[in-house]
Amino acid sequence: MMRYGFTTGSCAAAAAKAAAYMLLSGREKTSITIETPKGIPYTAALREICRNEQWVSCGVEKDGGDDPDITTGALICAKVSYGPCRESDGPGKIRIDGGVGVGRVTKPGLDQPVGNAAINRVPREMIQREVREVCSLLDYTGDLTVEIFVPTGEALAGQTFNPRLGIVNGISILGTSGIVEPMSQQAIVDTIRVELNQRRAEGFDDVAVSPGNYGLAFLQKMYGYDLNRSVKCSNFIGETIDLAVELGFRRLLLTGHVGKLIKVAGGIMNTHSREADCRMELLCAFALRSGVSPELARRVLDCVTTEDGVQLLSESGKLPEIMDYAVERICNYLERRSGGKLEVDCIIYTNALGVLGKSKGAEQWFTLLAQEQAPSI
Repeated sequence: MMRYGFTTGSCAAAAAKAAAYMLLSGREKTSITIETPKGIPYTAALREICRNEQWVSCGVEKDGGDDPDITTGALICAKVSYGPCRESDGPGKIRIDGGVGVGRVTKPGLDQPVGNAAINRVPREMIQREVREVCSLLDYTGDLTVEIFVPTGEALAGQTFNPRLGIVNGISILGTSGIVEPMSQQAIVDTIRVELNQRRAEGFDDVAVSPGNYGLAFLQKMYGYDLNRSVKCSNFIGETIDLAVELGFRRLLLTGHVGKLIKVAGGIMNTHSREADCRMELLCAFALRSGVSPELARRVLDCVTTEDGVQLLSESGKLPEIMDYAVERICNYLERRSGGKLEVDCIIYTNALGVLGKSKGAEQWFTLLAQEQAPSI
């Protein structure tokens, strides 16, 4: 069984909680436990503890479990000091910022605005929650400043996509669940096989799949489709098609964010960023094909995220044509992968604009999905 690990966000929250406790209590700790958003507790050993009357700092060693992760082994540190925060923060606030080795955002369109430390929203919420728990426990109502730093972060950042994304001078503090689930290809493909097999055993010859939780949640929100009936295929689009054919499915609906599925429109069957990252290039090429100006295409190519690129294209009036072409290419590539044995439909969306494009056959799926979930009489 693959061993899961913990995100940089969990490490930062644990270090911050421990440093806050030692600062406010005056007592030293050697380990600390936090609750991850996934509901799995994380007990971290504390390293490199430094203390004085005004601040305390400590670190937690990042453990990525069995997932290949360049940050595994890095020390994720927090320095907690007494306020004051900025005047606009008001009393009793906890200010979170990044120090050495934590990247700084220089381009729009990311989780944090330009100028902020690259500490994403969920890790910030985790840090706030854990530090406030300590404040409540020790009856402290004043201000605190939490600085997250990573001594080796600047060197590690060169092995990530941060420089391309406009995040400079360090790594990002990331994570939505707080844990790192192993990315062994065989383990994930085996899981996909099990889920597809279960659906086939129930007598269905059609299946709705999505690369990740966001796509499944989108299906549920927009179309009321039960997540438990869907299959998460991660980055392994090609392998999922192969398995669907092997198990005898006739039809497949692929739903996903444009940032992931635009790669499939280029014939890419493993959409992990380590395998391929030509999102903006493909979006730019499709935009030029639809007649946008070279200047607009250049602006799209310079965007950090597909959400930004799509927003620019929506203002040109060409977005529906561009997305229709992308969907057509996705379906063609996947049907070709299946050897003509699988009928594929596709829905592409963004968080801001909702559905961007869908294949002609996608409409029939809405009726099929509704019938499937209708209570039997």
